[in-house]
Amino acid sequence: MFTGIIEAIGTVAAVKNQQGDLTLQINSGTLDLADVKLGDSIATNGVCLTVVGLPGNGFIADVSRESLAHTHIERWSAGTKVNLEKAMLPTTRMGGHLVTGHVDGVGIVKKRSADARSIRFTIEAPAALRKYIAAKGSVTVDGVSLTANALSADGFELNIVPHTAQQTTLIGLQPGSEVHLEVDIIARYLEQLLRPDNSAEQAPDTGISQAFLAQNGFWK
Repeated sequence: MFTGIIEAIGTVAAVKNQQGDLTLQINSGTLDLADVKLGDSIATNGVCLTVVGLPGNGFIADVSRESLAHTHIERWSAGTKVNLEKAMLPTTRMGGHLVTGHVDGVGIVKKRSADARSIRFTIEAPAALRKYIAAKGSVTVDGVSLTANALSADGFELNIVPHTAQQTTLIGLQPGSEVHLEVDIIARYLEQLLRPDNSAEQAPDTGISQAFLAQNGFWK
């Protein structure tokens, strides 16, 4: 688990194709890896990756086909900048929100504009994810814990304060940029619990689940 509070910006050093999946080598920048061991998790642009190597200036991680299917990692190359966060500890301050590192899908930046000293973004989200995003609710963008200021016709709007912009890769986003999205885990569990038979086979937009979530702002 993670908090969505980025600790450092890293750089992709190498991407190796491994018979259908990938191995990444990440230079970790200022991230302190002194307490990281093989098997630990590091969120990399919001994707929970398991450390399988520690070459000294960063870490190595494998990326499965499942992760590739829900992210844009296949388009990463040497030099790509990534947000990094080590797994949270029991003593970690919850400055963001509970983040699993299991990316739900890829969004597209549709608009960027100045808002006083902040940056306002409009993000297009996949149709299947929009029902989980609520105005003033939490959403993770490239591993960063953020608040959806408002909902738009095809996604949501964000306001990025100067500190967040400077400490993450979000400052470099432009219209057309792809971003990893993870919706609030509470919305996902609510949907599952409120299905009439609590079955994974039950359609998510029928019966009690649809009515309840619509009334409470989880369903648009």
